[in-house]
Amino acid sequence: MYELIEVKTLNKKKVIITILVVLAMILLIVLLKTHFFGLMDSKGIGKIQDKEKENTIAQMNLVKTKHIAQVAMKPVFTEATFDRMKNIYHSEEKVAYLTFDDGPSQTVTPLILDLLKQENIKATFFVLGSRVQKNPSLVKRAYEEGHFIANHGYSHNYASIYSSPQAVLDEYNQTQNAIKEALGMDYDGHLFRFPGGFPGGKYKNIKAEAKELLAQNQICYIDWNALSQDAAGAKTKEALLQNVIDTVGSKNAVVILMHDAGDKILTYETLPDVIAYLRGQGYSFKNFYEIMK
Repeated sequence: MYELIEVKTLNKKKVIITILVVLAMILLIVLLKTHFFGLMDSKGIGKIQDKEKENTIAQMNLVKTKHIAQVAMKPVFTEATFDRMKNIYHSEEKVAYLTFDDGPSQTVTPLILDLLKQENIKATFFVLGSRVQKNPSLVKRAYEEGHFIANHGYSHNYASIYSSPQAVLDEYNQTQNAIKEALGMDYDGHLFRFPGGFPGGKYKNIKAEAKELLAQNQICYIDWNALSQDAAGAKTKEALLQNVIDTVGSKNAVVILMHDAGDKILTYETLPDVIAYLRGQGYSFKNFYEIMK
């Protein structure tokens, strides 16, 4: 009888000990697991924090780089600038300035920008204020891709813009306001191209007075000494290219007039041949940041 009781007591102790051992092992496993995953979590959080820090630094560097680029791409007007512009055609090196008037347009400007990017060429766009307001993103894209944004007036209506010298300046300022809004920054190209060009015509006296008024307001003007005739009757790629070849002639420095208005798809289609010809003749390509610096 006593032996039976002792056996039962012994078995009960063994069960209790076994249960305690199992509970101790479970507790140990839980503690180890918690500690292990705690370390993993802290390392993971640390990695995330490091990654966030790297991203923040990268974003700050990008903003800084963009700011430096924008400062470098803000034209400056000085007496030296004015002199360089007046003497732009007197160059010992062969240099070509590709210029596009009357844009931007949704149909042609993006194609020209794509091509210029592919060819690694920076051009100059003489924009109309009325079209800047309709296509601000294209102006911003052109600027951010390194092209010079210049001013061609607001309306391109001769009777309106040439009603007085002040009207010329007013259209310039109206267009500059549209450019600033499109770019989201304070920008003035200090550069104007008279619609129809500066010399001659029925408004020549108004233009002459306007030229002086523009200069008083730190604004240069530039015409061209070569052109494709894309807005004056040329109807084929061959004709446009030949006009460029004929008007470039043997000049060292050429400012070439072309257009990126909505109906000037032929200009885009001819542009690769124009670029190839100029490169073949030894010309390098620049825009007016080279002058307005």
